[in-house]
Amino acid sequence: MIFRIAQFLSVLTLTIMAIAPARAQPAQLVMFERSDCRWCLAWHREVGGGYPLSDEGKTAPLRRVDLDGERPGDLAKLAILYTPTFVLVACGRETGRITGYPGADFFYPRLDNLLEQMESAAKQGCADVPQGKLPIANVE
Repeated sequence: MIFRIAQFLSVLTLTIMAIAPARAQPAQLVMFERSDCRWCLAWHREVGGGYPLSDEGKTAPLRRVDLDGERPGDLAKLAILYTPTFVLVACGRETGRITGYPGADFFYPRLDNLLEQMESAAKQGCADVPQGKLPIANVE
């Protein structure tokens, strides 16, 4: 009897997973920075400590990239001119960015706007997530 219940639940779970719309890959917020960037230091001082605990930080965890070091292959094609630059990535591509640090009072509202746009499109699947300048997952 227990075996049949477990078997039924397994089949039910697989069926639901097969018919459910494809969920977007987890989002991440990529922060491009330099060690001598005073605005980067200000972000870390004012926002950085609490970011992982915020709703935004749970939705899009922070990934830090030092522009003075070697850039990860999946981010090699992104054009970054200024630091800090925050790039919101979902479904393997840029979906939005914040260039510069506008201060703690303005950072979260701007990020919330980007996250809302991303989440509303992601409900229909990754194909509808707003696309930025370049796909970042398909690096040659």
